Amino acid sequence: MDGQAIFDISFQIICSSGEARSMAMEAISLAKEGKIEEARQMLADARTEINKAHKHQTNLITSEANGEKNEVSVLLIHSQDHLMNGMTVLDMAGEFIDLYERMK
Repeated sequence: MDGQAIFDISFQIICSSGEARSMAMEAISLAKEGKIEEARQMLADARTEINKAHKHQTNLITSEANGEKNEVSVLLIHSQDHLMNGMTVLDMAGEFIDLYERMK
């Protein structure tokens, strides 16, 4: 893929990952308020959003595995950090929601 394609994909990963992370944090806040079902729905929506970012990453990996050379940039690396962070926050949000539900 050329540099522009990598640039575009990087920003798509950053945007979807950031949105998913924000939604997961909102889900935690909802659970803290005792709104467990709303929190679970928000987390489900966050998972849908993180899957968009993950799909872009998978496409990059697949193209490289098929022999296509991809330009690696600092922005692409940064997007991977966002994706990993988003995935971690989503996992932790699920645990927090479970804990808040038990406390309720």
